[in-house]
Amino acid sequence: MDKEDLSQGYDTVEGRNPVIEILKSRRSIKKLVAAKGLDHSGNKIIKQAKDLGLRVEYVDRGQLDRLSQTGAHQGIIALVAKYRYAGGPEVIIDRARSRSQEPLVVVLDKINDPHNLGAIIRTAYCSGAHGIIIPKRNAVGVTPVVVKSAAGATEYLPVVQVTNIARTLEQMKDMGLWIAGADMDGQEMYSTDLKGPLALVVGSEGKGISRLVKEKCDFIVSVPMKGDISSLNVSVAAGVLLYEVLRQREFK
Repeated sequence: MDKEDLSQGYDTVEGRNPVIEILKSRRSIKKLVAAKGLDHSGNKIIKQAKDLGLRVEYVDRGQLDRLSQTGAHQGIIALVAKYRYAGGPEVIIDRARSRSQEPLVVVLDKINDPHNLGAIIRTAYCSGAHGIIIPKRNAVGVTPVVVKSAAGATEYLPVVQVTNIARTLEQMKDMGLWIAGADMDGQEMYSTDLKGPLALVVGSEGKGISRLVKEKCDFIVSVPMKGDISSLNVSVAAGVLLYEVLRQREFK
């Protein structure tokens, strides 16, 4: 594999768990590139790829290091078709209602750290959310680092890019969702009803939810804090809130 491959419409999926998940997915895979001398668990992944009829190219680990975009390839990189975003918020809501579930959408207002985005996608999937909405501008998209941080969850949870977050929140209100903004000045999550159809809005690192987006929220919810530190990492805060939603929905 060389840099030309990456300029011809392909992405990399790096690391063992993400590659395992991409092998299960429907995304088109051009080939796997593996370091020579893999251990037993690495060779199991290679065997799975070969059983699917995929081509495997072996290279020196130094070459794999140079091709890696995450710095954490664990000896295996898959070259795959570019990530495809879902069509719109209605895709996420239809996904929930087709399962006879109350929609739970995570809306991210200008997250810039790919590790945070990946961690939120992973937690959102594991906690039962139906999809993620991110802005097209001034925010990170689904990059190889995001895919690695999400540990494969990007292959199962739809991510929608929109031009205007505030306008999208209005559209979701028209679809019957309540909009909850996450902010430390809000009502504590334990005393807030989070059981209905819900969009949870989480703001950017350091700045939180923008003023215009906050004005579109129906209510503001907070994570209780103890000690002298005033805020959590954004992916941790999103995870705590998502699992409170799950707790309220599963243990009514």
